[in-house]
Amino acid sequence: MNLRTPQHCTPQNPNPPSPGNTPCRERGFTLIELLLVLVILGILAAVVVPKFSGRTEQARITATQSQIATFGTALDAFEVDNGFYPKGKSGLDDLIQQPANAQNWRGPYMKTQVIPPDPWGNPYLYECPGRHNPSSYDLMSTGPDGREGGDDDITNWQQATPRR
Repeated sequence: MNLRTPQHCTPQNPNPPSPGNTPCRERGFTLIELLLVLVILGILAAVVVPKFSGRTEQARITATQSQIATFGTALDAFEVDNGFYPKGKSGLDDLIQQPANAQNWRGPYMKTQVIPPDPWGNPYLYECPGRHNPSSYDLMSTGPDGREGGDDDITNWQQATPRR
């Protein structure tokens, strides 16, 4: 009787002592095992992907609302320093570059070199004095459709009502 510890099949010892001394078979995944894993991954993707597909548009809307709030903070700081909000439709540029009529300008009021577009690539629309806020300014993004006046506009005077 052999009391030695049995040797296992390893690359260094492909023929360990065993009854009949049969060589070890290389272990790996069979084609059926691999196909089963692919089917499971496909089913998971079919369930998970639709749940996240609507999140992109909502994320853009939220980013736009945050950017409008950031502009609002910068515009308020400009107003505190100068006693007025930047005038005209290009007033957001005054947050980065000092306008000629702002003697107490302490900017730049934004950390960027240029005013960023909204998440859909359109410029933000700024107007001072505003039609909706006559004592301050109106600031808006035209939203996903890129047209002013739609129900998807995101503004500083009302909450957005995104279409589903």
